[in-house]
Amino acid sequence: MKLCRFNDNRLGIVEGNTVRDVSEALSVLPQSRYPFPRHDVLIEHLPQVRKAAAELGANAPVLALSDVKLLSPIGNVGKVIAAPVNYKKHLAEVLGDPQIHNDKQIDHIQRAGLFLKATSSIVGPSEGIALRKLERRNDHEVELAVVIGKTADNVSREEALNYVAGYCIGLDITIRGPEERSLRKSPDSYTVLGPWLVTSDEIVNPGALEFSIKVNGEERQHSNTRELILGVAELIEFASSFYTLQPGDVIITGTPEGVASIKPGDVMLAEIEGIGSMQVAVRAAA
Repeated sequence: MKLCRFNDNRLGIVEGNTVRDVSEALSVLPQSRYPFPRHDVLIEHLPQVRKAAAELGANAPVLALSDVKLLSPIGNVGKVIAAPVNYKKHLAEVLGDPQIHNDKQIDHIQRAGLFLKATSSIVGPSEGIALRKLERRNDHEVELAVVIGKTADNVSREEALNYVAGYCIGLDITIRGPEERSLRKSPDSYTVLGPWLVTSDEIVNPGALEFSIKVNGEERQHSNTRELILGVAELIEFASSFYTLQPGDVIITGTPEGVASIKPGDVMLAEIEGIGSMQVAVRAAA
């Protein structure tokens, strides 16, 4: 099932070029009071939501996909966990380009570890990217995003995929410079998730997905997740050995070679096999 959030937090099932508005399915979610949960309640109750959505779908209002504003498919991400230099060719690219590594010591992911991005940086594809620090290089990075479906603590790689709710496309936008990664990658709108959540049952093998990104029609990055250094299961094992993963947490798995700068006025088209494509416009921050 492909589930999207659109317009004013409506819930939809994506079918081809249409969206079935099944927002009434949200009524199965438990009511919360302050202090509110730190995880995503919809993802926590995804089986119940899917069941209700499927029952509503046949008679639900149908909208053209082109007429809706697509938001991040996860409304309340607890944390965004990111994997640096997780493709061999990108590691070589980073090591060979001082504009990317900025004289920082670059290490293999097994030694460098993972890093966190601020959840305030998350937007959906229709919201676009608002670039800051325009005097510096801002780069695109396209990645497979993994959405955790249930609490995961010290999970083995053999069991890891059982903890996945689904997948979406992730764009990790990066300001190049000397500061720590989490700062340069966390401005508002620098994490794009979308265009919808594809539930895990539709993607049997996340380790064999073709993906790409084009900027103004020019292909910049093209690879396959089989080229990951640490695959999805290994990343979940790695991350959950340091902290407990909660429903709605997102792991962005790393980007391949071909990272390059973007500027206001650019339009990006990111695609991942089995998920779909999303178009994202770039502007200057106000």
